[in-house]
Amino acid sequence: MNWKAPKAAELMDVVNATWPAAREFTCGPFMLRDGENGGKRASAATLEKPDFSKTDINRAATEMQKINQSALFIIRKGDEKLDDSLADMGYRSFDFVTLFAAPSAMLAQHYRNEMHAISAPEPLAAMAEIWAKGDITPARIDVMRRTDHPKTYFLGRLNDTPAGAVFVAVHNSIAMIHALEIAPDHRRQGLGLQLMAGAATWALEQNAKTFALVVVSKNKTACALYKKLGMITAGNYHYRIKEKS
Repeated sequence: MNWKAPKAAELMDVVNATWPAAREFTCGPFMLRDGENGGKRASAATLEKPDFSKTDINRAATEMQKINQSALFIIRKGDEKLDDSLADMGYRSFDFVTLFAAPSAMLAQHYRNEMHAISAPEPLAAMAEIWAKGDITPARIDVMRRTDHPKTYFLGRLNDTPAGAVFVAVHNSIAMIHALEIAPDHRRQGLGLQLMAGAATWALEQNAKTFALVVVSKNKTACALYKKLGMITAGNYHYRIKEKS
């Protein structure tokens, strides 16, 4: 299969495009994001220029606090100096994340129509109910709505019952899923794979040859499943935070 694995920086661009902040603005060498309660990925600052000082960090933190957010930074490959500086300033690290990627065609081959992974152009009420069980709030659904890239939503059904939901969007020929959630009573029945496979089938229709996702690294069960499916680790990142005073 003629497929080239994406670099971590490419996938981070896809994360930002498919799970976007409500607003982005610069503060010195940092890009700040107003996530409007849409989660860490849409609210964290990133370092965009190599040179920075602790004064720059403090200014960025102040600006984030002005919009009622914690001082939150993403640490990517190449951000080691920032990581060390934040640690020295009392920022704690948390939520180490793994970026996974694979050819869309490899995952699409698992799709079975009888599992009823149904695509919809807008989030359905049944999806919102399932997401709520996984703490995927209305504010996070608003994040899905505001991306202006090709996107769709999948509702998974088992025994004629809504049982799972996932959101998928495409940027730069890479499809990324977010908010994969299976209702507790319907887990371990293969529905998660079917939703991924349905999303990968849709991705191919959008000419997205690469399929990607992010998962908290300590979720060993999910990481093992993705590796078993042939997905590769394409990168990692983590957060550092100082709580609002």
